[in-house]
Amino acid sequence: MLEVKNAKIMYGDFVAVKDLSFTIKPGDIFGLLGTNGAGKTTTFRMIMGLLEPTEGEVLYFGEKIGYHNVDEVGYMIEERSLLTKLTVKELMLFHGRLKSLKKEVIIERLEYWLERFGVSEYKDKKIKELSKGNQQKIQFITALLNEPKLLILDEPFAGLDPINTVLFVDAIRDFQKKGSMVVFSSHQLDHVESFCEEVVVLEKGEAIINGNIEKIKDDFQKRNIKIIGDNIDLKKLKSIDGVIEVKKEKEIVYVKIENNDVANDVFDYVKTCDNIIKYDVEKASLSEIFVAKVGEARG
Repeated sequence: MLEVKNAKIMYGDFVAVKDLSFTIKPGDIFGLLGTNGAGKTTTFRMIMGLLEPTEGEVLYFGEKIGYHNVDEVGYMIEERSLLTKLTVKELMLFHGRLKSLKKEVIIERLEYWLERFGVSEYKDKKIKELSKGNQQKIQFITALLNEPKLLILDEPFAGLDPINTVLFVDAIRDFQKKGSMVVFSSHQLDHVESFCEEVVVLEKGEAIINGNIEKIKDDFQKRNIKIIGDNIDLKKLKSIDGVIEVKKEKEIVYVKIENNDVANDVFDYVKTCDNIIKYDVEKASLSEIFVAKVGEARG
């Protein structure tokens, strides 16, 4: 288990992270989100033991995390950090030895992941000879090589096509099933929403959203309605108290409302329309909540 307790990190007078708390249990996939400069990278470094909190603490299975835990941690950073003049095999031997792995174990695991990702023929190729997508696969393998108990992934799907994204997703799910703790960051919030149960959203180093995603959606109150039918008067929908926005795209009418109670008033009107074949009330997406909360935090 990883516990962040009232953590604060300062660089001189600048507060990079402020009073941050969360817990990640084995088998959790945890979302750490934020705009650029919000404090995500600092938080990543803190939970890996590379930065010590100015205040508060970070505990890994009840003990203070530090360099002595490095063999159990895997980290894939957003920017590619590969030694491009090395071959894939040479790079893995380098990274594996940093994680205290024996040569034969490194080679065995490397061959497994290369085959799984469909790039076995690149084992003896130099990194610089690979496409960006295949370099992304190699960087991902460096994070998985030591079979980490704590796996930290910063924008792992950046630049990947849908087929290779599925390969990464399956690998992450496998580590989750083994009981690894996965900390996941992405600007593609649909991935976060499909992966994670718990999430923290940082803005200026402070958590503006923290907790279970479904509860966050419930508490947000705002809802979206999708309607398909004939003779729907958009102006009448807009005039209903509590309706925020109405728009039509192709045959679907989208209605944003202040809370679930307004859905009853919208439905009362929709019942008077012809041939209604769809009326769905949905919670706001994580992306909508993210934009709203960041906007509130910025005033």
